[in-house]
Amino acid sequence: MENLEGTEAGKKAISLLSKLRNELQTDKPIVPLVEKFVDTDIWNQYLEYQQSLMKESDGKPRWFHSPWLFVECYMYRRIHEALTQSPPIDDFDVFKELKEQNFFESQESIISLCTYLQELMRTIEELDEDQLKNEFFKFLQISLWGNKCDLSLSGGETSSQKNDLISSLEDLKPFILVNDMERLWSLLSKKTREKASVRVDIVLDNSGFELTTDLVLADFLLSSKLATEIHFYGKRIPWFVSDTTIHDFNWLIEQVKHSNHKWVAKCGVDWENCVKMSRLVYHDHIFWTLPHEYCAMSQVAPDLYAELQKADLILFKGDLNYRKLTGDRKWAFTIPFHQALSDFHPAPLCSIRTLKAEIQVGLQPGQGEELAASEPSWLTSGNLFYLQTFVLHLTCGMDGRKHKIEEDEADGIWRNG
Repeated sequence: MENLEGTEAGKKAISLLSKLRNELQTDKPIVPLVEKFVDTDIWNQYLEYQQSLMKESDGKPRWFHSPWLFVECYMYRRIHEALTQSPPIDDFDVFKELKEQNFFESQESIISLCTYLQELMRTIEELDEDQLKNEFFKFLQISLWGNKCDLSLSGGETSSQKNDLISSLEDLKPFILVNDMERLWSLLSKKTREKASVRVDIVLDNSGFELTTDLVLADFLLSSKLATEIHFYGKRIPWFVSDTTIHDFNWLIEQVKHSNHKWVAKCGVDWENCVKMSRLVYHDHIFWTLPHEYCAMSQVAPDLYAELQKADLILFKGDLNYRKLTGDRKWAFTIPFHQALSDFHPAPLCSIRTLKAEIQVGLQPGQGEELAASEPSWLTSGNLFYLQTFVLHLTCGMDGRKHKIEEDEADGIWRNG
């Protein structure tokens, strides 16, 4: 009986997904969500907002004529709705197999990272300030390179990491367009910080290999006492193919813990203990899978904004987070990062991303044009990297007021799909 129910549910989900594909391919109007879920009303209110902006005669948002960020998020939300309308497979993650494959195919690199980390642990308390800083920069870059493993951009094709990142770091460093690692060090360095307890929040992107690099970074921060607690934020529902959910987070730690390699397994045991001791804390919130820009968070999800305000530093991983931080708008390349954030200032923050979307701010005059001349696809090739910070006390005026963006100054218009 259960098998029959599952078969029928699978047929229903496939039918709903086929309907979604047809709507997308034929530029149909974007329709409200129908299945009751915790975020359904918020999504439908946002759809009404988009409808109020339309200038076409029928006044209905369509796939080809709506902001790209909105329709891309809407597509993944509709995929989730197709499953929630099809019990008993309503909690099935259609991307699970791809995410797990990415992890298994990256074993060589994972062994290398965990071995390096565990060997460093033997002498970490003996490192002087400069040595600790050098290691901090290494683990930041490892987390940055990990962001290349994005299944939503590879069409589900393998995006695993098979090279030894540690030995490649110096070769990869020239490809970082904006590098604010020194500013991050000044925030966390025990010599310059004012607090004994330090909380670092990491807004996650991809599971699999990238999540491993984020856990390795977190482990280093805790073991070096640069941080005393790490808070991770993931997605509540399957999202953008490879984004991390609580299942992915727990599954990966369990896989690492049961590895046949002693240093990998040691990492897994350490991470599990840190979770039990609340030194590693995982959160999810429905806001992360809404279409809103992050500047709307304080109004749409004030509880989440208040939680982020508790952090001493927030690391935002990946391209989708960057698009939502900057509103996915056609900014001039030279617009300062703090302006593109549009008053989203919960705490000092840093965007860590591989360039995969046609949006970039914070560059020097002429830098974008120079890159375009040498590599026309530089914004989307995934060959360049970005690590830029916003520290509130460094960018506010003397009166403490935050900067506001003028529309004509910023060229702040949405990118259409």
